[in-house]
Amino acid sequence: MTREPSGPKDWAAHSPLTDPRDRRALLRTAPRDPRDLAAAVRGLVAHYRGDAGTYPPERTGEIDTRWVADVLGVLAGRGVTDLATALPPAERFVGCCRDFSLLFVAALRERGVPARTRVGFADYFRPDFHVDHVVAEYHDGGRWVRVDPELDPASFPFDVADMDTGPRGPFRTAATVWTQYRAGEIDDDGIRRFGVDPDLPLRGPAFVAGYVLQELAHLHGHELLLWDVWGDMEALDGPVEAGDPAALAEVDRLAALLLDPDAHRAELAAAFDDDRYHPRGTVRCLSPTGAVSRVALAR
Repeated sequence: MTREPSGPKDWAAHSPLTDPRDRRALLRTAPRDPRDLAAAVRGLVAHYRGDAGTYPPERTGEIDTRWVADVLGVLAGRGVTDLATALPPAERFVGCCRDFSLLFVAALRERGVPARTRVGFADYFRPDFHVDHVVAEYHDGGRWVRVDPELDPASFPFDVADMDTGPRGPFRTAATVWTQYRAGEIDDDGIRRFGVDPDLPLRGPAFVAGYVLQELAHLHGHELLLWDVWGDMEALDGPVEAGDPAALAEVDRLAALLLDPDAHRAELAAAFDDDRYHPRGTVRCLSPTGAVSRVALAR
């Protein structure tokens, strides 16, 4: 049976990915204040690309770790007993934006604070290119506050702990980018500047469409790796690139709902229950390490 979200409180419960399991006591050592929590996360996680060279290369495979419980297990194995205490760079867990944000979200959920990850694109890493990215949001009782736990506040000209959530903010959700593209606010050349890297084929309309499906999954407790694929993610590529009306209309439908997930809870839950969009227990992992594998999500 599909569980229909019922508002901010729904995101206060752990998903299978954020459940700390037998590492609950360690997760509870995280700072309560969201700004302090974000700083703590930065002291525990290294980005596999941005921090390359600061950690032993044999640890690169940690980027394929999905479950927060396993991340906490790695940290505990390196002597961490208090998440507020930073590790030396060489000992930090090797992950990506998703791991910074998911650890942040897990710590808040553990204390009953509604929190969720959002999938989209950031304007602040490279000039004239919008890098695929995951950020976090928590509900302060009145509104959703958007945070990028990966960013050092001293290095950016905006408040990384309370980011603009508007359609022209520094981070735009995949649904926002897709909607702007389909409305002509982003042209055919511009949409190809949304992706992983300007020198890689992982960019453009089909890539953004796939991230709309990632966004749908993340909001329904499947905060999977950005290189996990399932269902229609790969099937979308050809039709979207070819301008197939049916494929475009379906992404339009999902993106329109995702623009305001709180207002379209039942519709989104029904959409995610579709076999085209739900992982149904397995994903294909296209790891940045070069490994390709079929992964069962059951624990």
